[in-house]
Amino acid sequence: MTTTGSNERAEAVINLDAVRHNVCTVTAAVAGAEAMVVVKADAYGHGAIPVARAARDAGAPWLGVALPDEALALRDAGDEGRILAWLIVPGDPGIAACIERDIDLSAGASWAVEEIASAARAIGRRARVHLKIDTGLGRGGSSPTEWSDLLLQALSHGDTIEVVGIWSHLACADEPDHPANDEQLAAFQEALATAESLGVTPEVRHLSSSGAIITRPDMHFDLVRAGIIVYGVTPGPGIGPPWPSGLDFRPAMTVRARISHVKRVPAGHGASYGLSWRAERETSLALLPLGYADGLPRTTRGAQVMIAGNRFPVVGRIAMDQCIVDVGDAPIEAGADVIVFGSGGSGEPTAEEWAAWDDTIGYEIVTRMGARLPRRYVG
Repeated sequence: MTTTGSNERAEAVINLDAVRHNVCTVTAAVAGAEAMVVVKADAYGHGAIPVARAARDAGAPWLGVALPDEALALRDAGDEGRILAWLIVPGDPGIAACIERDIDLSAGASWAVEEIASAARAIGRRARVHLKIDTGLGRGGSSPTEWSDLLLQALSHGDTIEVVGIWSHLACADEPDHPANDEQLAAFQEALATAESLGVTPEVRHLSSSGAIITRPDMHFDLVRAGIIVYGVTPGPGIGPPWPSGLDFRPAMTVRARISHVKRVPAGHGASYGLSWRAERETSLALLPLGYADGLPRTTRGAQVMIAGNRFPVVGRIAMDQCIVDVGDAPIEAGADVIVFGSGGSGEPTAEEWAAWDDTIGYEIVTRMGARLPRRYVG
């Protein structure tokens, strides 16, 4: 749902200028390589179609998604640029649909090559394919022992498959000093050498996701996949913010709510299910019409929100539709605006802080903001 109003019970405000700025920042940081802006999972909760348009405005030549349906939705919205969809299953109807609509597909197993080739033959088109090698993550992609066979299999379908990419994904990109990064780089380089020896010369080679874009320029190759940094959220502790010199990624999402009720309670009064919190003194409790159905983490501990320029603690358990804030003696009334998280530029909590309070990552905080929470686009 998209809204242009500002009197919602709650909303996620998406700053598209921040998205454009972040895309330009990535492009400048990887000079010599192209940038793929990842808009999977509804652009990490920010809205795939508006974000994709902003990314294209900023010059992004590629978009990346997980599912064929996500790629097809971009085409339905009028996007005509390069798109890669990398997560298919056997018998997936999206395979043929993507080939028909000029969307690149990934294959990391024999069955995927065969199904892509068969679908391409049936519709009379040549499929563009990125072959994936598992360099250590243990998810999708060919094992190194089967890599040569996968390359030869793809080459045998040269009439229906064009190998335009070779790629892999890092397991520890959010930990720049982890030894697995160098091990995966070496494995990827070996896979590329094997491909070259067999006559496979792809248009693009890509290994870097957000963390490696920032910390490992030796992994940029021809193309990088920019995900969470496009939304201004850190890929991992210690990477930013503050960002390394020359980089300035700006958070694009601000979640706001309006207080629905304020009540005075005596010392000892409980709050929310289980009464796990009780007031130590007489205080005022403010009710926010926002809960885990909207995406707030139910198990958070120590969370805060900002009201009228000051931070106040969330108390008790976060419920499905509501949560409670202890506002003390502050003169706060129903209808007051609350910033749940935002850029942090005015002292409000950030997505990274909410992640720390729930022992998770910023990716999850922004992505879990649900469809019940209207998006309002600015910039």
